[in-house]
Amino acid sequence: MTDARPGRRPLTVVAAAIGVAERLGGCHRLAVQVRVEDDVSDRDAYELAGAVLELCRPHGVLCLVNDRLHVALAVGADGGHVGADDLPVAVARKILGPAGVLGATCRDSAAARAARRAGASYLGVGPAFETTTKTGLPGPLGPAAVGAVAAAVPDTPVVAIGGVTAGNARSLIDAGAAAVAVVGAVAAAGDPGRATADLLRVLA
Repeated sequence: MTDARPGRRPLTVVAAAIGVAERLGGCHRLAVQVRVEDDVSDRDAYELAGAVLELCRPHGVLCLVNDRLHVALAVGADGGHVGADDLPVAVARKILGPAGVLGATCRDSAAARAARRAGASYLGVGPAFETTTKTGLPGPLGPAAVGAVAAAVPDTPVVAIGGVTAGNARSLIDAGAAAVAVVGAVAAAGDPGRATADLLRVLA
């Protein structure tokens, strides 16, 4: 989880999002993925993930760690997520074990089917729209392409990511995505709690 607004800490954003979800009865619909930059040390990633998990667990909010599966295991997170340049999905599944939640990044139906066969619990598909949160990404897929991936793996949840906002999230769900993932729409919002509420209402 990253935050583009100066002076704001990730834990503040997570706490605000969980607090609003709890008031709206939507904690069961929320998950938090801990994402850190490549130059962040394992120690710092471990401490952040542990702190995020402490916020999530009392409310039944799923907590995952991006890329650093050893950190996910060390803090006792619910699972992790691997991208195209990270460990192969089958290897990640061996590391997490059969019970851990494992996400894998995909952009097309063939990759989605392969990730499912290798043991992915869900598939992160994107970027759905233009995004400035992460650089070097390919062009946006759009709702139709996200929906095509979802149709190729009907037994595996597809989570659309990239440029998702309260204004366009519904189009992804209507296209076939099971859920959406957001960073900037919440972390960079003036009021992260209200931004979370807006998304939950749109997706209700």
